Amino acid sequence: MSKIHLMDEVLANKIAAGEVVEKCMNVVKELVENSIDAEATEITIKLTESGIKQIEVIDDGIGMDKEDASLAFERHATSKLRSLDDLFYIESLGFRGEALPSIASVSNVRLKTSNGEVGTLVTINGGKDLKVESSDLQKGTSITVSNLFYNTPVRLKYLKNPYVELAYIVEYVNKMALSYPNIKFTLINNDKILLKTDGNGDLLKVIYEIYGVDITKKMIPVEGENDDYYIHGYISYPEVTKSNRNSITTLVNGRVIKNNELNKCIVDCYHTYIHKDRYPIIVLNIDVDPILVDINIHPTKMDIKFSKLDSLKDLIIDIFTNRLENINLIPEISVRDTISVKEVENKITTSVKEEVIEEPKYEEIKLDFEVKEEKRKEDKKIEEELPFEVEKEDEKVSRIKKMTPKGVVFLTYIIAENEDGMYLIDQHAAAERINFEKIMKQMKEKPIIIDLLVPIKIELRKDEFILAKERFDMLKSYGIDVDEFGDNTIIIRSHPSWISEDRAEEIIRKIVDIIVEKGKLDFDQFIWRMAATTACRMSVMAGDYISKEDTEWILENIRYCENPFTCPHGRPAIISYSRYELEKMFKRILD
Repeated sequence: MSKIHLMDEVLANKIAAGEVVEKCMNVVKELVENSIDAEATEITIKLTESGIKQIEVIDDGIGMDKEDASLAFERHATSKLRSLDDLFYIESLGFRGEALPSIASVSNVRLKTSNGEVGTLVTINGGKDLKVESSDLQKGTSITVSNLFYNTPVRLKYLKNPYVELAYIVEYVNKMALSYPNIKFTLINNDKILLKTDGNGDLLKVIYEIYGVDITKKMIPVEGENDDYYIHGYISYPEVTKSNRNSITTLVNGRVIKNNELNKCIVDCYHTYIHKDRYPIIVLNIDVDPILVDINIHPTKMDIKFSKLDSLKDLIIDIFTNRLENINLIPEISVRDTISVKEVENKITTSVKEEVIEEPKYEEIKLDFEVKEEKRKEDKKIEEELPFEVEKEDEKVSRIKKMTPKGVVFLTYIIAENEDGMYLIDQHAAAERINFEKIMKQMKEKPIIIDLLVPIKIELRKDEFILAKERFDMLKSYGIDVDEFGDNTIIIRSHPSWISEDRAEEIIRKIVDIIVEKGKLDFDQFIWRMAATTACRMSVMAGDYISKEDTEWILENIRYCENPFTCPHGRPAIISYSRYELEKMFKRILD
């Protein structure tokens, strides 16, 4: 008797549902993507109890006729693929033909659709008992999914609590609204509106609807292209960060994706601007020929492979770093009176679609949705008026106006002023940034070697010694003469001049620790960590007394750093209070 047999269709769909439908968000994702593929301009998502009890997605798309509506619940039935060649040039969000039969196999589904000529109502329970009836002719599709996993209690048990399920859905719908600003999205849970966009195509306005006014004011437009990719979107100022990567939204041809290597590239662009455990807010659209990407990796279609990933990474690094290097990143402490949501909305309404916006002298809330890049550059010149000074053979550019020191508080923070306002400078962070950039420059040049009268000996564990020995060549290439000295011990006989002599042993021990900790460390990352470690050890610390001459040295040198706004580890080095904000706090100005 044969042991191998074909699985029942309902059983096969339930197995597929294990990959396609893991949580309520997956149902919303599949239905919303179908609506977008159906050319919808308005999509409404209604949830009951965070989608656990019911999910309804309504759109005004092209709809289906009776035959297509019935066939949609057959496994691998799709309108998006006709031949093998189509698989390599996918432009739609859905294409596998697994979503609807998988969802229907673990829930009760009601589909109401019309193409304007015929209306159809389809009901199916647990993947069985398909019933097809006539319905009204209102163009579009409405699909209701009830009692998710009612017939697979094991899967139902592993659904998160309603708040977690709702959070997943909100995060996804937010990303889709950012991906398609030309579509009007409405998300409702238990009759409460959680998101509502107007679908006018303005990406910055969608960012406002999701993140609010304060973050929207701190978003920077980016745009660029090369032979393979075109990217555009918004990136946040370094002062605006989140504790996880969920706010990094990357979109490829309108598809929300998750690609760890791409996310790492984006975060690396903020290297030294933000703390290592913080992440920027990013909305990045990537347009590419579909033949250069493969989305057929996983049933959820959120993973993706790029044929020319290095080309994309180079473009992102070039565009992001250029934008961050050419804006004033000093956080300004602002004092805002409480204003109503209506007042904010009124300000937004008046600012949309204005080519040139005249800003009031002391505008508290300003959101300019379509400011041209030329206008931004002009404003930047007016606000910063960067002076140029020539030192010896190098032409150096100051990114901050000259500041006059006024004192030090808590043996940590330098108080300074110029015509723009008052500044607080973290003496350690600023000195660390100055020394870091100085060391990085010296490391790129031929180092001056200092021979030690008394060599430095460092004893390690056996495993540490093996890892350190593997990197001897890297240490030697930067002027650290290192060799074995007996069992599990290394000896340092000379080091480059950028290592402070009075702290040489401490610094070199830390450098060796870095090698031991990371093992096969990336070359560029090793250089950065070595420079950052050395700069930290040789800089004045918080709590150290510094003279007036020391403060003048810090204030003058920080101005000419490539990134004077943060220390190498991403902590702020300087913040400012404008004169207006100070006078407002002391009630010298009354609005």
